[in-house]
Amino acid sequence: MTKNIDAQRLASDLLGPAHRAGQRIMSHYGQVEVELKADKSPVTAADREADEILVESLKAIAADIPVISEESSPLLDIDAQGPFFLVDPLDGTKEFINGRDEFTVNVALIDHGAPCFGLVYAPALSKLYLTVAADKAVKSHLDASNPAPDFSQLDMMPVTTRAANPSALTAAVSRSHMDDQTQAYMDKHGITETHASGSSLKFCCLAEGLADVYPRFGRTMEWDTAAGHAILKAAGGTVLDTNGAPLTYGKRDRGYDNPGFIAWGRAQ
Repeated sequence: MTKNIDAQRLASDLLGPAHRAGQRIMSHYGQVEVELKADKSPVTAADREADEILVESLKAIAADIPVISEESSPLLDIDAQGPFFLVDPLDGTKEFINGRDEFTVNVALIDHGAPCFGLVYAPALSKLYLTVAADKAVKSHLDASNPAPDFSQLDMMPVTTRAANPSALTAAVSRSHMDDQTQAYMDKHGITETHASGSSLKFCCLAEGLADVYPRFGRTMEWDTAAGHAILKAAGGTVLDTNGAPLTYGKRDRGYDNPGFIAWGRAQ
């Protein structure tokens, strides 16, 4: 963790903004008007309004730490080694547009290329995941239809990854982005059991011990993965690129996109 911010304090400071972002998103749920960005990906008013809440809140919480957000500053030039925030105000926009409930608010803090704090809030599911220490991830109930509780009132349950049976792995897979390469990986490793979900909830699925591996070969951006990666890491998991090296952040030369990766509940 950086010198000036500890995980539990940051989690406490971000509880209110994340809850407000979730409320704003839910105010659009079921009545979504879709636009297309320059890269042809969908965007909605909910994305932009949640972005404004989160980015302005982070500036107030830690004015000296830059914020890379998908919707307002996706190509910000930052020091890859210095601390910076990664924000995806509405991860799983396709799920949101299609009326499914597996979309999330993602906030991560990166230091020296690695995620050291993560917040994932799924407002339609009333699920909140947080890192409260380098080696402790928790989940809690957080209802977007009710006022936000004080941080001390959250009923936080520790989450931890499970030890996998190599001959009976369960894979977390994308509901919207399943591809031939992922299927080939599962066939190669004899994986027949899957747990499908959208957004960063696939990382949380591993963190909770509901699945063992999440292979992803299609394109993702750093803000898509960083918060879930942080939670998985604190719960005992790891994320490796296809060469077996740790997945890193701050890849400005790539436009902040990720290579293919394999997330594990426990290192194999």
